[in-house]
Amino acid sequence: MKQRFRELIKTNRWLKCVPNSLTLCNSLCGFAAILYTLRAYERFYNSSNALSVFATSAVLICCAMIFDAFDGFAARLFNAASMHGIQMDSLADMVTFGVAPATLVAIMTHSLRDWDLNRTQEIMVYILCSVYLGCAALRLATYNVHAILEKKSGDKFSGLPSPGAAAAICVVVVFASTTNIGLKQLAVILPYYAAVLGLLMVSPIPYTHAAKWLLSVRRNRKRALLLVVMLVAVAVFRIQALTVIITLYILSGPAGWLWRKLRGETETPAPAESRN
Repeated sequence: MKQRFRELIKTNRWLKCVPNSLTLCNSLCGFAAILYTLRAYERFYNSSNALSVFATSAVLICCAMIFDAFDGFAARLFNAASMHGIQMDSLADMVTFGVAPATLVAIMTHSLRDWDLNRTQEIMVYILCSVYLGCAALRLATYNVHAILEKKSGDKFSGLPSPGAAAAICVVVVFASTTNIGLKQLAVILPYYAAVLGLLMVSPIPYTHAAKWLLSVRRNRKRALLLVVMLVAVAVFRIQALTVIITLYILSGPAGWLWRKLRGETETPAPAESRN
């Protein structure tokens, strides 16, 4: 079976283009999210109905995460992993998980507060969103350096993955669009939350490698049971459950790091996620 598959790849060279095509779809989703977010500036959108615009942008970013997950899988499947693909993947992630969420937070903050921002508050929003964007760039640059040096990632790596940071912002945006929470209060908190996520991306705090965790589910009954519980919760409670799960993942890094520090344990995780 494996031999037939290898022969199929050799006779169909176009299959090696699949990973890069998926990466392109990733970046296009990010670009679409940015363009759609800018619709909030149109005259017929106010602070309440603009939430639908931001929710759609968040969904587009989440769609990009699907392409981002499958491009690495396709690269391994078709034996098409290359330095070109690694660089391209980081550039796409910068657009989708760096620029798009930062733009979403900045414009959403202005819109939800009905443009009632003084000059100082406006500059602060830009600075906080810039912290997120800058940290995403630093993380992806670090990933590129370690990819060039051929350092392999382990089951854990330091810092919050950029897709995880973007997902944390997206679920909050979608959750806000489906509930009656205080929008102005959300606008105050969201930029600070984005900045904290940015700092977590470049922190030494280890996070579980989600893809490898899922691959190990079949060999671990406890993980399999936990996965079933999460899937059932998402099926029943939808965005509320997804928001809780992603938030718990964000908090798991600092909580686990603090627990290990209190117990005097030391750990040296890999520096970044790898497409390979």
